[in-house]
Formats: sequence, C-alpha cells, structure tokens
Amino acid sequence: MNSTIENFKKYKPLLFELVSRDLKTKYRRSVLGVLWTVLNPLGMMLVMTVVFSTVFRQNIENFPVYLMCGQLIFNFFNEASNMAMTSILGNASLIKKVYVPKYLFPLSRVCSSLVNMLTSFIALIIVIIVTRTPVTWTIITAVFPVLYVSAFAFGVGLILATVVVTFRDLQHLYGVLITAWTYLTPIFYPISMLPESIGHLIKLNPITSFVELLRYAVLYDSLAPLKYHAYSIAWCVLVVGLGLYIFNKKQDNFILKL
Repeated sequence: MNSTIENFKKYKPLLFELVSRDLKTKYRRSVLGVLWTVLNPLGMMLVMTVVFSTVFRQNIENFPVYLMCGQLIFNFFNEASNMAMTSILGNASLIKKVYVPKYLFPLSRVCSSLVNMLTSFIALIIVIIVTRTPVTWTIITAVFPVLYVSAFAFGVGLILATVVVTFRDLQHLYGVLITAWTYLTPIFYPISMLPESIGHLIKLNPITSFVELLRYAVLYDSLAPLKYHAYSIAWCVLVVGLGLYIFNKKQDNFILKL
C-alpha cells in the first residue's frame, strides 16, 4: 500500500500534465473555449425544458434545476467513461517508449472531465439564480454525489480501457449502451410517473442515486436519506475494486496489443 502511494506521489506531476493536455486539446481552436462547458448545458437545458415541460407537460416543480442536476451528473459520467475507455489506445506511443503507471491515463481523463463538470456548475448556479431557487446549507452536501460519480466513472473507465485494447468494437457498442443508460436514468422525468416494476429497475441504477443526492443538496432543501449514500458507496467500492483488479491483471499485456 505504501509503495502504491509513493508511486502515485512520484508521478503526480505527470498526472497534472496529462490533465492539462487533455483540457488544452479539447478546447484547441475553439473561439469560446472553456465557456462551452457553461453554454452547452445551459443550451441543452433550455431545449429540454421547452420540450418536456411544455410538450409533455411534466408536472415537476422547478423543472430547469431538476433537469440541470440530472444533466450535470450524467454528462460527466458519459464524458469521463468514454474518455477513459480510449486513454490507453490514445497514449500507445508513450506507453511503448517509457515506463509510466498505466492507471494514470484513465485517471487523468476522469480528472479532466471532473474539471469540466465543476466548471459546468456555473451553469447550475445561473439557473438557480434565474429561477430564484432558495439556497440552504444543504448545498454543501453536493460534494458527495460529485465524489461518488467520479469514483464510479474511474472504475468503469478502468474496465472499459482494459477491454477495448483487445476488443476495439467496444467503442461503438458503448455508445449504444450509454444511450440506453440515459433513458434508464431519471434525468428529465420523475420516477413516480413510471409503473412500479420499472421504477424499481430505475432505482437499481447507481447513477440514479448520484442524481438524487445532488437534487437533495440543491433542490429538495433536506438531507438525503442515508440509503442513497450507502448504495452509492457500495457501487463505488465494487466497481473501483473490480476495475483495479481487471486492469492490473491485464496491463502487462497492453503493449503487445497496441
């Protein structure tokens, strides 16, 4: 354990460099640059608010904030897991030349996505102000769903990065899975509108817990039930543990398949 910590400390500057590179690459030649992390969720929120609150007449109090909470969590997971999946393939030339702890590559992708999400919180603050949503001390508990979804995305990213080295078609299949996962997450609809059997299925989705925890922190003006935290932590421990096991077992063979 101590050797792992020392190893991480040794390569921490490299992690920062990788995160910085990812961020610079994403916004290279973009006129508005990092502003898109604020403008994009705001634009999507406006479109979806018009569609789902007017056309389908969803009866959700303060729908813009409700929607934005779901968007921020799921969009982060989507971006982080997709970027982590291609992190080994995308750094093949570096991996072949020098020794670098390979877990740094998926970790750096998750960290760069986390920076983007934290910047996107500006969009949430703008929506809160515009809709005059009361802000209470519970907003400080928003740190928990951010930590949970980051750990979960890292674990999933480790698994995806390992599998995609051998099975490249996973990149295309994962896009289909993410689309299905979007509709299985209560981003723009309340679970209460679903049949009970489907509602139970939606509640099993770990991202549902992350989304609901953020809504409790920002929108519901009360502390989330402990069951949400327990369920979230259990999923994080399981997925990160499984991801590290699979990644560590297969990483020595990466160089043979890159």
